[in-house]
Amino acid sequence: MKLLRYGARGQEKPGCLDAQGRVRDLSAHVADIAGAALLPDEIARLRALEIDSLPIVDGTPQDDLRLGPCVGQVGKFICIGLNYADHAAESGLAVPPEPVIFGKWTSAIIGPDDDIMIPPGSVKTDWEVELGVVIGQGGVHIDEADAMAHVAGFCVINDVSEREYQMERAGTWDKGKGCDTFGPTGPWLVTPDEVADHDNLRLWLDVDGKRYQDGTTATMVYKVPHLIAYCSRFMSLQPGDIISTGTPPGVGMGQKPQRYLAGGETVRLGIDGLGVQTQKVVSQG
Repeated sequence: MKLLRYGARGQEKPGCLDAQGRVRDLSAHVADIAGAALLPDEIARLRALEIDSLPIVDGTPQDDLRLGPCVGQVGKFICIGLNYADHAAESGLAVPPEPVIFGKWTSAIIGPDDDIMIPPGSVKTDWEVELGVVIGQGGVHIDEADAMAHVAGFCVINDVSEREYQMERAGTWDKGKGCDTFGPTGPWLVTPDEVADHDNLRLWLDVDGKRYQDGTTATMVYKVPHLIAYCSRFMSLQPGDIISTGTPPGVGMGQKPQRYLAGGETVRLGIDGLGVQTQKVVSQG
């Protein structure tokens, strides 16, 4: 299934995408695409529904029908840094001997096509297309061999980052990662049965029509099962938590000369089989 949330910001309703690309309403069957609704038994119950019998929602998704973040009430937004060797190289940093974990504040989460707002005074706002993994069955000290049983689905993430805040303002990376609007998520949550090979998905990102990122999850240093098991050593994972798994090369910081967002641009990004995001960039001065 492709599960989603549609409607006005803060008033999103649960839905799914049918084979014709129309949104079907799931409100009669689940309160939200969040929390316990992402447990394996609940996902199986939704998958058993006759999709074509569900009410059709007026409008075209990502056109005249806004989609919100594909997961609601996210408890933790966990990110992995330097997880592609070629991205580490363009950043001038070594591949870490263990996964680098940092957090984005959940207040950064927006819909896949909502505006990115450059913070006042920002000079180095950057982009990062990433594969997002959404936890279904929670757990702690998860065995790597069992990790995929804890996945509710996959989605597209834009890990928007302010590099001056991240690298030059003292302290941890989190300063530059969690500004409001820095976490576009969606357009939909794709359940694992629809993802043939999460280890070989193409990721790409354009700014104003120019391709900057064009990579594949095949070059990830630490794969999804390892990341789930590793993160669960340091925190309990709970239904609806998101793990954003790192970005391939081509970020603004890695350009020669470096190229950052200034406002007025359009960022478009996607992952094969998981959908596309489009954001307008707005400078707040």
